[in-house]
Amino acid sequence: MLPRVTQLPLPVILDGDPGLDDAVAWLLALGSPEDLRVLGVTTVHGNVSLDRTTRNAGVTLALAGAAADGVGVYVGADRPLVRPALTAAAVHGDSGLPADGLPDPARAPEAEHAVDFIIRTVRAMPGEVTLIPTGPLTNVALALRLAPDIAPLIREVVWMGGSTAQGNRTPAAEFNALADPHAAHVVFGSGVPLRMVGLNVTMQAVAGPDRIAALRALGTRAGEACAELLTFYADVYRRRYGLDGGALHDPLAVAAAIRPDLLHWQAMHVSVETTEGLNVGRTVCDLYGVTGQAPTAQVAVGVRDAEFFDLLLARVGRLP
Repeated sequence: MLPRVTQLPLPVILDGDPGLDDAVAWLLALGSPEDLRVLGVTTVHGNVSLDRTTRNAGVTLALAGAAADGVGVYVGADRPLVRPALTAAAVHGDSGLPADGLPDPARAPEAEHAVDFIIRTVRAMPGEVTLIPTGPLTNVALALRLAPDIAPLIREVVWMGGSTAQGNRTPAAEFNALADPHAAHVVFGSGVPLRMVGLNVTMQAVAGPDRIAALRALGTRAGEACAELLTFYADVYRRRYGLDGGALHDPLAVAAAIRPDLLHWQAMHVSVETTEGLNVGRTVCDLYGVTGQAPTAQVAVGVRDAEFFDLLLARVGRLP
């Protein structure tokens, strides 16, 4: 495996299924040019259908204005590797971005498939590229299966998904893991350097009324969009989980790439359950090393939540 390049800004590919919190996460990334150089965004099935996640990717880039200049959208997998597709429209709305006055995409998606873009980019920049998937891992798994040579060339994968404990789509499984458990199994077994930012930490990072008000007080289009999206999200989370607002799942994964020190990490072996039944999609995390198996991921087990939100607010505040 090549040494991991740590010179800033880190070249990154944002892979996801926007989706409310994906959009906020990508705005955080685009507002952080000193830390991250966004090479492109790749879309996948998940929160809503692929045609909608792709349009939403374009909308998010348009919200970022000049910060997204030159960043292309690459369309990826429209379904999981094996299981039927899931959506989370009940959480993210039918469109995936339930806010008024959002801009139209400024450019059409690229002709190159997302998986081909990932493979080509990683090969061209060995040891440099970090992948930040915030949805099902289908695109990443397909890239690793089609081009196994890229596994040692990827600097790191920082994934929002899974949990050391509870699920959210089922009692056992977090949505991104459940939406394509076979893809997650491929990625966790690939040997690629991997960080997992799961529900056990993201449910501690909640955008309640004060945080939504702070985003709105930025007085920018991006800040207002984040506030409106997170207001919709908060209503869902109050009804479903009794929380004061929506959890900032995907933004925390982007923050983990920018500032890994904002989270506490533990190396552990993680297996993904692919057998149909009550536990399908569960990320089985060996917290105490009882299996004796080598770690397959650095798993987030704690977060400095106030510092994380300060970072999010400051970076989104740079956007128009």
